[in-house]
Amino acid sequence: MLEGQRALLELASLLPAAPWLGLAPRGDGHPVLVLPAFTASDVSTVALRRYLRRLGYHVHGWRLGRNLGFRGELWAIERSLTQRIENLYHRHGRKLSLVGWSLGGIYAREIARAMPARIRQVITLGSPFASRGYGSNVRGLYEWVTGRRVADHDPEMMDRLEDPPPVPATAILSRTDGVAHWKGCRERPALHTDNIEVHGSHCGLGFNPAVFFAIADRLAQDEDGWRPFVRGGWRSLFYA
Repeated sequence: MLEGQRALLELASLLPAAPWLGLAPRGDGHPVLVLPAFTASDVSTVALRRYLRRLGYHVHGWRLGRNLGFRGELWAIERSLTQRIENLYHRHGRKLSLVGWSLGGIYAREIARAMPARIRQVITLGSPFASRGYGSNVRGLYEWVTGRRVADHDPEMMDRLEDPPPVPATAILSRTDGVAHWKGCRERPALHTDNIEVHGSHCGLGFNPAVFFAIADRLAQDEDGWRPFVRGGWRSLFYA
């Protein structure tokens, strides 16, 4: 019930955190596509996209309006995103990194699975891709908006969601997430996966300074030399 208030506090903390965020590694100019959370639009990711743009990336919104979930089939959403990614890939001549907030992260992982030759890495923010067996505080809202019960989703699709995509994948999550259970937002251990825990709300992940810095760190990884997030030193105060 305090998700809204907590998110506002995280948004308000961006300004005093600006000097610290300015110390993040600079980008190499590769394209980044940011996908919004359930019921949100590109407006919700403006702050994150502006920050990443200042670091030197070519940052884009998804331009598909409000994210209303699986109102149709997943393939229809994938088709729209696939065309957008193809256009951006040919425009920039480089692989894209995908950053997806909540449901947007589920889309990002599936797109990376479908077209790995176009995707450099995936970063998810509180995305419940492995949520079977764990509760969600917005399940009723999701089913009302989409007109589909979660239990009716294709079991094979649900199994696939839990498998890591074939590209480097980092899941950023919070144990104090008031919407998605944090255990359902973790990538399975693999050489190309990592999980970064931050302190924050679900609705504030897209405004959280610690999340911004972690995303900047991940995007700055060499395309052919991806490594897990370093948590030592001062970072241990903000990350687990």
